[in-house]
Amino acid sequence: MNYLPKPYHTRIWKAIYEHRLIEPGDRVLVGLSGGKDSMFACYAFRAIRAYSKIPFELGAATIDIGFDTPMDSEALQAFCTGLGVPFHYIPTRIAEIIASKKDKVSPCSVCAYFRRAALHRFAAQQGFNKVLLAHHQDDAMETFLMNILYTGKIGTLPWITRLSRTGVTVIRPLMYLSEHDVSRASRRLALPVQQSPCPYSHDSSRARTKELIKALCRHDKMVRANLISAMFEDEQMELWPASGRHYTHRPS
Repeated sequence: MNYLPKPYHTRIWKAIYEHRLIEPGDRVLVGLSGGKDSMFACYAFRAIRAYSKIPFELGAATIDIGFDTPMDSEALQAFCTGLGVPFHYIPTRIAEIIASKKDKVSPCSVCAYFRRAALHRFAAQQGFNKVLLAHHQDDAMETFLMNILYTGKIGTLPWITRLSRTGVTVIRPLMYLSEHDVSRASRRLALPVQQSPCPYSHDSSRARTKELIKALCRHDKMVRANLISAMFEDEQMELWPASGRHYTHRPS
């Protein structure tokens, strides 16, 4: 359980040290959905904790949205028990809220808002000062493009977010790893990954953006590298002055 392949070890530690994601005495709660990303994150940080010079505690929590297809909480409990990581299961009725609002608001945005709120609230109540989310490089890249296309803003997933309301800090230490990296690791480590019970996951803005990037990459292999490069701070960025914002065309 303490084995983590070197390429993963190197890139995760690069993120930890560059962005000071873990500090001595932290109590870190992994958001465990059962998917490959969060299962790998939980496994990886259990391995990292075993030989880390930075002492920290680790726990995992699953927010059950309440979809018709139930989550296998017993399998998640067994996985965490095998790792020696305390597991917490939080059932919710978020699915009912999504159903009541889906004709007016994106199901994904409603789900993300309430799921994050439940996770952050639980972390604060249980004395965890950090919540670890398993977003990887592809998630950051998709978010970057989605912000441009759907909100008219330039921004991507931050490495660290401090939440003043709960006092919890959100960290994302996997963003130097691609989705392919995480998928390969989860297969190599034989992690018991669960299928997403979400009925909306295949028809969402993120799913469409993912497919758009894949299609563009088939025509030009540099698209991915260019998107990633564009997410980094750049003093030479050429943008229009904010004064002209009101003159941009918007569909009526």
